[in-house]
Amino acid sequence: MIAKHDVLVVGAGCAGMRAAIEAHDAGADVAMISKLHPTRSHSGAAEGGINAALGNAAEDSPEIHAFDTVKGSDYLGDQDSIEIFCAEAPGDIIQLEHWGAVFSRRADGKLAQRPFGAAGSPRTVYAADITGHVLIQVLWEQVCKREITVYEEFFAWQLVVNDGRCQGVICWDLLRGGLKTLGGKTIVMATGGAGRQYRATTNAYACTGDGMAMALHAGLPLKDMEFMQFHPTTLYPSGVLITEGCRGEGGYLINKDGERFMKRYAPNALELASRDVVSRSEQTEIDEGRGVNGSVFLDLRHLGAERILERLPGSRELAMTFAGVDPIYDPIPVRPGAHYHMGGIATDSDGATELDGLYAAGECACVSIHGANRLGGNSLMETITFGRRAGRAAAEWALSHTTVEVPESAERDAERELRELLSREEGERPWKLREELGQSMLENFGVFRREEGMARQIEIIQGLRERYRNVYVEDKGHVFNSDLTQAIELGNMLDTALCMVTAGLARKESRGAHSRPYDYPNRDDENFLHHSITRWRDGEVELSTAPVRMTKWEPQERKY
Repeated sequence: MIAKHDVLVVGAGCAGMRAAIEAHDAGADVAMISKLHPTRSHSGAAEGGINAALGNAAEDSPEIHAFDTVKGSDYLGDQDSIEIFCAEAPGDIIQLEHWGAVFSRRADGKLAQRPFGAAGSPRTVYAADITGHVLIQVLWEQVCKREITVYEEFFAWQLVVNDGRCQGVICWDLLRGGLKTLGGKTIVMATGGAGRQYRATTNAYACTGDGMAMALHAGLPLKDMEFMQFHPTTLYPSGVLITEGCRGEGGYLINKDGERFMKRYAPNALELASRDVVSRSEQTEIDEGRGVNGSVFLDLRHLGAERILERLPGSRELAMTFAGVDPIYDPIPVRPGAHYHMGGIATDSDGATELDGLYAAGECACVSIHGANRLGGNSLMETITFGRRAGRAAAEWALSHTTVEVPESAERDAERELRELLSREEGERPWKLREELGQSMLENFGVFRREEGMARQIEIIQGLRERYRNVYVEDKGHVFNSDLTQAIELGNMLDTALCMVTAGLARKESRGAHSRPYDYPNRDDENFLHHSITRWRDGEVELSTAPVRMTKWEPQERKY
């Protein structure tokens, strides 16, 4: 064990940095572990905005925000956590602004707010269309100001569980090589999502579900893993995200005939229906032959050059760079792509898991405020609000406990496992298995899902897991061995993908992002208004259920 801290935060995106800042301010000795430099975390790729009921653009309140979130979740969100989230969001926005977040403003000086999908009021605060970039820079300034220790380019691999508590993290040191163990009285997981399980995704190459897999392998439950959100507007053919802010500013979706097709699917909300509805509508247009090269078009031309240059400069630059299209003059080719995982490590409203000393926040966690479908703008807000809450809770627990003990046997077992992997002289290369996983997940567990496709996908994943036993790491070196870390990431993705598809096959209904139009087209509250819980037992998935926590909103039909 090379060092001990009161609170170890694994991951240094918005959730991780906000947790570390709060834990430090509560008086704890804090350190962050990150496999990337913190400002390269995927949070920086978030574009459109962050939700809070400030009421600057129209009448709004935390209660209206909460109802929109519950309805958007297709009634699978835990309503007590949603109410906490919506009540505390405005104060968190004001704090970010005081720290120096350069949000876009109205002419009267108030923070500007734009409409986002399925929102009852324009409540999305934004910084042009680079909101995540702005937030991650502001949080990094606060981390540097507090001189919080950062173990940069440390690849977190295994949690240390000792005496019924989580007491450390075993990492691979990318910069210097070798396994390094860090002890912590409490650990906060903030490692982001797992979108790289899919070939077409908005997610960075680092989004491989490491934190979820580490918790799963440590015996913890993952919650609602079947719900992977597909964002309606990812750039064809690269999959780069084109923000929902484009539709919030008034952009249209059109098919190859120039028809604004959302009139057929959501006659009231149109392009600002919830993401699951818009993604399904687009996929239907494509499947029925009204797309072009597997895509439809996002049309911004009617907004005019001035508005595009002021409000959506990043989206224009992305379209020009990656698709050769200037949206001032031509529509942008877009299609649904894997974007955000609603499921994750099961936590309470303070980020606490069922294992003493372990907390989680951000996309790797499932509180659950998103339920079966996340509203755009809620995820950035979740990283801040629940990152703060998890950091505070982890610090308070750590400051009331005094010991950290990492048994030598845990380090020896990890060393042996690593030697076994590196000593293999032949076998399959990780990239090949990763490619097969990404393509098959897209085909069998995408926007629309079929019984036979999901059953086939479980067989494919099991076959890939069997082949993974003989995966071959060609680079035997210690310094910057990305070949090794990518092999470990592949194992994490295979195990979490198995959880996802197993839970999806068991959910015989259509709810939010889990759409089964061919066999179970309707939502079934009588039999499936519950969370899916997956655990790891002897190398396989064990599935159970947990009740949804209701406060004041009974399920009703969603209409857009």
